[in-house]
Amino acid sequence: MNVLTIETTTHGRVLHEARGDERLLVGFHGYAEMAENHLAELHKIEGASGWSLAAVQSLNRFYTRSGEVVGNWMTKLDRELAMADNIAYIRRALDALPKPKTLSFIGFSQGASMAARAAAAIPCDGLIILGGDIPPDVKVPEVKLPPVLISRGVKDDWYTEEKFKDDLRFLGDRATPLEFEGGHEWTDAFREAASVFLRTVTMNDER
Repeated sequence: MNVLTIETTTHGRVLHEARGDERLLVGFHGYAEMAENHLAELHKIEGASGWSLAAVQSLNRFYTRSGEVVGNWMTKLDRELAMADNIAYIRRALDALPKPKTLSFIGFSQGASMAARAAAAIPCDGLIILGGDIPPDVKVPEVKLPPVLISRGVKDDWYTEEKFKDDLRFLGDRATPLEFEGGHEWTDAFREAASVFLRTVTMNDER
């Protein structure tokens, strides 16, 4: 039996809220979520008020048992091809948006890995990771990431302390680490840290 991989065209969707042309925060949702979920969380980050927002919907969508449409970024099947497809998709999404002076990526859970891949492939000014690890394809010497806010809840059984420490070793002085009370979730402590981080990115850009 031969297995053929066929390139084809598909369509993604990006939720965009323009708040000026200077700064753009691009977000990636977690497993079994939608871009709408992620955009709602971005609204709760006080420091993002001066940023235009874009929530990218994953290309792979499926139904839950209750009939709700949700998405995920990839599976282990044809993983390398899916990674290339997703990066090409993100580039096209950015091409469709007004070009900002300052660009940052943010991701939650499975979307954290996508945010890290985006930051590794596309020049940007900041990266925010919540509840998800930096994938092995990004953790290579030739990758140069921007400053990173990397965070986990101390009760998070998926993004464990071991994974967190391994990511910190890779990031070195690029990392602003945060461990907060909670699990695999968005919390006020994270939102406050994200606000401070975005203000720092903004100040660095204005120098």
